[in-house]
Formats: sequence, structure tokens, C-alpha cells
Amino acid sequence: MRSLIQKFDLVVAGHFAIDKIELGKTRIVRVGGPPFYSAVAASRLGVKVAVLSKVGGDFPRSYLEILENEQVNIDFTQIVEDVKTTSFHIKYINNFRKMKLEALCHGLLPEDVPTNLKAKAVHIAPIANEVPHETFERLRKIADIVCLDSQGFTRRFDEKGNVELKEWRDKRFLEKTSILKADEKEAACISGFSNPYKAAEKIAEYGVEMVIVTLAEKGAILYCDGKIHEIPAYPVRVADLTGAGDVFMGAFIAEYIKGKDPAWCGCVGSAAASILIERNGLLRFGFKDEIYERAEKLYGMIG
Repeated sequence: MRSLIQKFDLVVAGHFAIDKIELGKTRIVRVGGPPFYSAVAASRLGVKVAVLSKVGGDFPRSYLEILENEQVNIDFTQIVEDVKTTSFHIKYINNFRKMKLEALCHGLLPEDVPTNLKAKAVHIAPIANEVPHETFERLRKIADIVCLDSQGFTRRFDEKGNVELKEWRDKRFLEKTSILKADEKEAACISGFSNPYKAAEKIAEYGVEMVIVTLAEKGAILYCDGKIHEIPAYPVRVADLTGAGDVFMGAFIAEYIKGKDPAWCGCVGSAAASILIERNGLLRFGFKDEIYERAEKLYGMIG
């Protein structure tokens, strides 16, 4: 008997993380990774979200309960009891982030992607090279819109686990990607250009339909159909930057699959990220009304 198709608006694929964060004299341990930040951000904007991930036996079940409370489906998250969850030590110094990989869970394999899983969009967002090309090929077949976060592909780790950036040479991923998100340094690793505008144009030449380059407090640029859109940042006092890029992307995709204008989607992403970074705590996400209020102000600034 064939399995019933399980349909979602968005599937987020990649590792959860246990983040050990230093903010000045403050020490915080909490859940992280795109399956948390992107998924909850999208769910708060009213889309049906599932996560596909792997965690170790040390992953607190309370974190999964939080996701369920946020209406995120966790049925496709595997718990591998005899390994540890991917874990990072993250230290902030004047908004500069230094990261060290402390543990790495098993990677995502093609057979981990259920044949009956379907979505409007899939967001493939590794954080430590846990998605090989074979798994990417399987994931892209579950959705019409294939979104990719470059962070996990451009990272390398030295013998002590310190995170460094590397050139991303395997352009096969880019040929079949609808939307790619990279920060300024990651975009340079992919394109060879330090100028984010030139980087976005170069990445599009590899076959990416839409390129988003996030620029921290300067906002983001969005390149599609041969045009650059500048997305403003909403001015806030920063409390905690962790997860900002993931929230931006989760909110962006949530609006994009509703058929909204890409520039509006970028403003919603920027607004959602602004709320996250000005707050402390685990559930720093905004709700739909406050996100849209800020997004409308940003959208009005775009010429």
C-alpha cells in the first residue's frame, strides 16, 4: 500500500544545533540552527512548516516540544541516541562572531528524505557540511521552489573546530537553486567578488534564479531578473544577533510562497530579523502584526 502524501508549505532541512553563546559576561545554552530559527519564523507568518533533521541523544526533548508548540512538524527529525547533536561555541565581541564546532551529528542521507514528503518550498540550510550533493538532489525533488543557505557549504573547520570560510567550488548545487541566501563574506567565497553587488550578479550566472546577500546593519540586496533591489534594515538596538539570517530567510520564504513581490518578501525578512536581534531569550520571534508593521515602513523606503 502506498504511503499517503504529506504536504507542507515549507520543509527546512539541516542540522539543529546546541549553541553555547558568550555575550559579554553572559553565558547561554540553547537550541539553534535553521530548523529552529527559519521554521519558527515561517510558522509565525502562517505557513505550514516541517523540519527534516538529525539530533543526538543529548538533544533536550523540551526543544522539540517548543517547536510543536509553534506549530512546526517534527515528524521527520531523527534522534540518533549514540551520537551528540551538532554543537557550536559562539562568542560575540562587538557584534563580531567567533564560532567553534564542538560536536557534529550524523549527516543527512538521501534515504532520510521520505518519498511521500512534498512541499511548495524546501529550504536546504546546512550548518556544518551535513548535506551532500546526493541528498540535495533528493530534497530538491520534493518542492517546486528550492532555497539554499550557503553558510554550511562555505565553512571549514580546523583541527580545533574553529570555523573558517572556504571557497565553494561545487557549483552543481547552484544550477538547480531557486533562491540562495549568503552573507557578504559567504557570497565572496562563492563568486570571488568582495563587492556584494558583483557577487550577486556572478552567483546568478551559475543558474540561481534569485540571490539574496545579507549585509548586517546595512540590510540586504536582492538580485533577480537582472535587477538589484536594496532592502533596508530596520534600526534597532542589538541585544543578540544569533539566528538573524535564518529568521530573515524563514520569513522571506513564508511570504514568497504566498506569491508576494520579492522586495516585499525581503522587507518582511528584514523586519522579522530586527525583532529577533533586539530581544533576549529563546523565543525572540515577532508575531505577524508587528512584523508586517515594520515591513510596511521598510517597503515604503524602497524607490
